[in-house]
Amino acid sequence: MEQKSGPDGAPEGEREEGEPEVKKRRLLCVEFASVASCDAAVAQCYLAENDWEMERALDSYFEPAVEESALKSHLETASEPEPCVDLTKEETSDSTSSKTSTSENVQQEDGSMFSFITWNIDGLDLNNLPERARGVCSYLTLYSPDVVFLQEVIPPYAAYLKKKASSYEIITGREEGYFTAIMLKKSRLKFKSQEIIPFPNTKMMRNLLCVHVSVSGNELCLMTSHLESTKGHAKERMNQLKMVLKKMQEAPESATVIFAGDTNLRDHEVSKCGGLPSNTLDVWEFLGKPKHCQYTWDTQMNSNLGIAATCKLRFDRIFFRAAAEGGHIIPRSLDLLGLEKLDCGRFPSDHWGLLCTLDLIL
Repeated sequence: MEQKSGPDGAPEGEREEGEPEVKKRRLLCVEFASVASCDAAVAQCYLAENDWEMERALDSYFEPAVEESALKSHLETASEPEPCVDLTKEETSDSTSSKTSTSENVQQEDGSMFSFITWNIDGLDLNNLPERARGVCSYLTLYSPDVVFLQEVIPPYAAYLKKKASSYEIITGREEGYFTAIMLKKSRLKFKSQEIIPFPNTKMMRNLLCVHVSVSGNELCLMTSHLESTKGHAKERMNQLKMVLKKMQEAPESATVIFAGDTNLRDHEVSKCGGLPSNTLDVWEFLGKPKHCQYTWDTQMNSNLGIAATCKLRFDRIFFRAAAEGGHIIPRSLDLLGLEKLDCGRFPSDHWGLLCTLDLIL
């Protein structure tokens, strides 16, 4: 079937991400944060109060103003008095969901299954942030994944996760602005080391976070990133993809390598980079390109950004490189998360999350 093209000649589903206003404002936040040496949440506050005019917002910031701590407090308490979801209550005996989690934990602990979630949680959107954070955490409680890869985390969100998800060790790609994070279930994974690989030409504070762990005797190299956003930064995004793939190849042959994150990639960009190496799989493609989880950024189904145009894209991707010996870890299934609206009338994020399960063969 011939694919329709938009007015710019690009395939209809590949028009500018968040075109045009929402993502433009987020990039203004990044620029403001860089100039003012503040985090992205503070940047958004000042820009919004000054009609998104950079000069006015900067002038306002450098005058005596509201303390950043007050803003953080506001984010954490905006939806009080309802308590936050507590991820540590997984073993409560009188809860149906807890029984489900316990059953899944038994299956995982006997070494038969490994699972992870990757999700751009849209921490830069401060609207309904506490309720949306609790929504994300409810999925973590329900599925109890071994690993969680997150993108667009901001400091208040990271602090919330560290407080509530005490059964996980949380490693972040940076501490200020917005960043990625990898959460490791302490009871399942043995942490070995971590490293952060900078993207030298990024304009959006992006990097590659790598964590080395072991699970049931299997060595894993876990990676996440949030590659450069919007169509206008395709060249830098492709350069970042090449760095990711190079790093995957450089990992020890004894390790299984899993990259999961918000790539912002269009299929033709992967082709322009020469495709994936022969020993590296795109998990969605490996599983037969299931239609139910093809699009992770879908403005027709997801109304969080209020975009009138229909854009359906597979921004969130999982790349998998098996260990040289092979056969120990095999991708089994892939599903979308976050498809139900919360009580506030919005979804947990403008992206759907991905839940991936893998068979662990001993």
